[in-house]
Amino acid sequence: MNQRTHLGTTYLDIAKGAVETFMKLRGRDPASRGDRYMLVNFEELPYGIKAGWKESHATFMTELRNLQANGLTSIGHSLRTSFDLLNLNRLVTGIDNYGQGRNPFFLEPAIILAITDGNKLTSTGGVQDELHLPLTTPLPGAELTKEPFRWDQRLFALVLRIAGVSSVEPEPLGGVPSDDSPITPMCEVTGGRSYSVFSQRMLNQCLESLVQKIQSGVVINFEKSGPDPAVLEDAPVEPQKPGPQPWHCCHKLIYVRPNPKTGVPIGHWPIPEAFWPDQNSPTLPPRSAHPHVRFSCLDSEPMVIDKVPFDKYELEPSPLTQFILERKSPHSCWQVFVCNSAKYSDLGQPFGYLKASTALNCVNLFVMPYNYPVLLPLLDDLIKVHKFKPTLKWRQSFENYLKTMPPYYIGSLKKALRIMGAPNLLADNMEYGLSYSVVSYLKKLSQQTKIEYDRLIASIGKKQPPESGIKVRWRGGGVSLAQRRDFIQQLHSLTGDCPLPMELNNKEYQGFQLALLNKGLKPQSFRNPYDIPRSHLLDQLSRMRRNILKTNVCTLRGHDSDQLHSVPIAQMGNYQDFLKAAPQPLRDADPEQPKRLHTFGNPFKLDKKGMMIDEADEFVTGPQNKGKRPSDSSNLQGGGPKRRRCMSPLLRLGRAYTPPVTPPSTPPSSPRHDTGEPEVIPEDSVS
Repeated sequence: MNQRTHLGTTYLDIAKGAVETFMKLRGRDPASRGDRYMLVNFEELPYGIKAGWKESHATFMTELRNLQANGLTSIGHSLRTSFDLLNLNRLVTGIDNYGQGRNPFFLEPAIILAITDGNKLTSTGGVQDELHLPLTTPLPGAELTKEPFRWDQRLFALVLRIAGVSSVEPEPLGGVPSDDSPITPMCEVTGGRSYSVFSQRMLNQCLESLVQKIQSGVVINFEKSGPDPAVLEDAPVEPQKPGPQPWHCCHKLIYVRPNPKTGVPIGHWPIPEAFWPDQNSPTLPPRSAHPHVRFSCLDSEPMVIDKVPFDKYELEPSPLTQFILERKSPHSCWQVFVCNSAKYSDLGQPFGYLKASTALNCVNLFVMPYNYPVLLPLLDDLIKVHKFKPTLKWRQSFENYLKTMPPYYIGSLKKALRIMGAPNLLADNMEYGLSYSVVSYLKKLSQQTKIEYDRLIASIGKKQPPESGIKVRWRGGGVSLAQRRDFIQQLHSLTGDCPLPMELNNKEYQGFQLALLNKGLKPQSFRNPYDIPRSHLLDQLSRMRRNILKTNVCTLRGHDSDQLHSVPIAQMGNYQDFLKAAPQPLRDADPEQPKRLHTFGNPFKLDKKGMMIDEADEFVTGPQNKGKRPSDSSNLQGGGPKRRRCMSPLLRLGRAYTPPVTPPSTPPSSPRHDTGEPEVIPEDSVS
């Protein structure tokens, strides 16, 4: 990331600017008020988390500007850290609802934006050709999901391919292509994609596209089950290639729109699990991150009954939605299933259907009660025929249906019956399908995750301590194992408690070599003594003596003491406190001039501070022209006024310093008569 482009900036500078641009574009959407930004780099956990759940926007921007490109390209560990950081909060809130069905309206959508140069992946184990995320993680409950990500988390990558030399060829028009770097398959698995960026214009285009992809939704795998649909009479016949078609298997998003009043998505029915719950099982089978939903191409009649709630989700545009819309049959639907969700069926019972909208502009997924073709007619008879007074035959049919329904649907069915006005059809003591050991494990998991969450939050922001210590390397032979141990004990007596990691084996070597490595110190380069000029030898010798002895005495003129530079920046303004603590007061840069006695009755002998004069009157005799040279007195006698020359304190310090002359206490023996002429003071008395 330190390589420079033809724009004069490095890849790291472009990456930082891309993050700021992305945040500005996202800020235009009113829905961005609840956004949270996190920053993760390639350092080890937890030092790689620069901004997490509790850090503010200002902290995020500060850490972003302070990022540096160093270390190895361990992007697999960083992605695992990012997913664990997001999933840690999910286990605390229980949003994944393990073993109880997948609720699309229980979601915490997140987008991970990886900005990389697309080069080789380097780690301590060498160079990797493929991206692998670590299997082990400190996250509790990670075994409940097969993948490290969740169905509402997508990965997008900006692979910078900006050249170092500007090209004269025009940029290709159209969309930004995907990159062939190792991170691309990982992006596609999560439902995202990668962008191959060749210019700043393409980068801005990618950022605008990413902002549009920030949608509230979950990713689902849709896969065809059974034969292809029959060709409609009025549909255009197009020759299809033999084999699987693009619409047979799609890995796309379903949009989960929030309620415009509350801002929170509302739903009623879950997507079933891929297993039948066993109350005797002590554990839960791991689930895949994205549910595998199979759809049957047999045309069915969509079923909707008044007072029975249902959920409707719009599908992201894909080859599947395009194929359904091209059929132009908005009055038929395709049922959807989850394999192994039923007790006695491999394909399972239908839990909803895919249907094109009446305007043929989108395809919606309708999520209904499990095995809705059996339940909805029963509820319709209860409302219209029995008037909410079920007969014995109806109750038997309803009991038979409950045996085919997964137990975790009981809670949703109770709410639906309460909305209908028949709250007493289900007993309150019905089991939900989870064993006592599984429920206890989930509660314990939530508590452990809360502790891990607090520990991780407290560790974010701390700097990684430098690695230090003494490392022993044995080279050669002729030294026995006992001799080496004796040597290590002697070394311990010299170094104290400093750790000595070393490798000892039973082989005998000829001689040995000890290497003392302190990783916390930077390698120092020493000057060649023959490169020092002869005139600087004494100066260099004094500095060497001061460094070795660590004394604070300054032997050379112009060298300050180390103690003077040990004051913290926050206390550098307390100059008065420093003067009070100084052993000797500093000499005044402008010492006080000797004062002459005033002669009684002479108005020109008055002090200048006691009267106001014009600037042109500065030639008046008195203390103002004490610093005149004798050669200047003749010019003053010529009658023309002349400005006196002011001497700066710096120039005064450069001249020979003479202590001020104290005037005698008695008047001179031969008093002068005041003639009004300027008085001349000898130069030797000027300080």
